[in-house]
Amino acid sequence: MNTTVAPQVTTWKIDPAHSVAEFKVRHMMISNVKGEFSGISGSLSLDEADPRNSRIEATIDAASLNTREPQRDAHLRSADFFDVEKFPTLSFVSRRVTRGDDGSLEVTGDLTIHGVSREVVFTVEGPSEPVRDPWGKSRIGIEAKTKIHRKDFGLNWNAALEAGGVLVGEEVAIALDVQFVGA
Repeated sequence: MNTTVAPQVTTWKIDPAHSVAEFKVRHMMISNVKGEFSGISGSLSLDEADPRNSRIEATIDAASLNTREPQRDAHLRSADFFDVEKFPTLSFVSRRVTRGDDGSLEVTGDLTIHGVSREVVFTVEGPSEPVRDPWGKSRIGIEAKTKIHRKDFGLNWNAALEAGGVLVGEEVAIALDVQFVGA
């Protein structure tokens, strides 16, 4: 008698209406400016028995950027920063999932911004327990965080300040709140 149990792998699609990718960067060396991208799509292959075997792919529409200031948004979409005409998407493809010391998941993969790919590690809380929505679909959610250096991705524009320092910080904090729908 065979007592091995087949792994339970489920497929989930990102729900763009209930997902956001936020970023935060230092402005004028005194405060942070926050923004978000809302045009997120992608999928998750979740091994419920062993999350280390899970995989995620996500794409973000670079033009969906919003910092609540139209002139700044236009500048960020320009060739000085994201150059959305030339590089219309940002993407992430996982390569491995491990358990952190605190029990959280660490998802390592390739983040591509401005046509440059770099390995990054997201610290992930979740996935949440599945719930049924009013239309009978299963949903789960995750929160993920990382920090990058924007110049590593070719986002080099800056301006020196009279009092010293620069207009835009180099370190960028990224926070994701993503809801998935069972495929």
